[in-house]
Amino acid sequence: MSMDTDIALAHRLADAAGAAIRPFWRGEIGLEAKDDASPVTLADRAAEDAMRRILAAEAPRDGIVGEEFGNEREGASRTWVLDPIDGTVSFAAGRPIFGTLIALLRDGFPVLGVIDQPIGGERWVGAAGRPTTFNGAEVRTRPCRDLAQAVLASTGPQYFDDHSAEHFMALAAKSAHKRMIWGGDCYNYGLLASGQIDLVCESGLKLYDFAALVPVVEGAGGTMADWNGEPLHAASEGHVIALGDPARLDDVIEALACGH
Repeated sequence: MSMDTDIALAHRLADAAGAAIRPFWRGEIGLEAKDDASPVTLADRAAEDAMRRILAAEAPRDGIVGEEFGNEREGASRTWVLDPIDGTVSFAAGRPIFGTLIALLRDGFPVLGVIDQPIGGERWVGAAGRPTTFNGAEVRTRPCRDLAQAVLASTGPQYFDDHSAEHFMALAAKSAHKRMIWGGDCYNYGLLASGQIDLVCESGLKLYDFAALVPVVEGAGGTMADWNGEPLHAASEGHVIALGDPARLDDVIEALACGH
């Protein structure tokens, strides 16, 4: 399929997920804990099911990696990666800073990504070789002349183990730490693509947490990498950096390495 066709399909997936999520918003969500203690709701499952039904009809040969219902056709050269609600904790608390994440991987590398916030009606779309859009208009990251001026965001301290927390705090100490933002999950990456913040650093993410973010951030002029500065792909371990100004990447890697 052409990229235009894939983008159109990704929009339909996001529309279907949003339609499944909105009826549960600030209502009875059936909150449960999964085996790994992470939360899941009826909305998570309904949204992923809606997206999978579309893919079964329109892209039956493509692989699927989904947070709630597992993998299909592993080894396919084209794979859709679905996180129906990234930020279930925020969703359950009635905070509209969660999002649906949709990615297309080709041979393990993200080439298309969508961040959709279905309550506020906000959608970022990134695709390889194309500028990232926010609700159809092109967006750009902002320059950052010095790491000490960088506004850093992360989902929460509870997601870092003791070792990674020390490295993260070494980075935080060299950023604009008094302006640091906690919370936001995928929403932070959309804000970075739109030039609102400068840096996101996370630990322990799964493929469905980060795959969609890469084309969005990079299509807006930013860069994403692991904590060693290597490109993200299906086998990446989930230590993730998103940076609005690629010129600061070496500074970020050096700061992370200062942790013990």
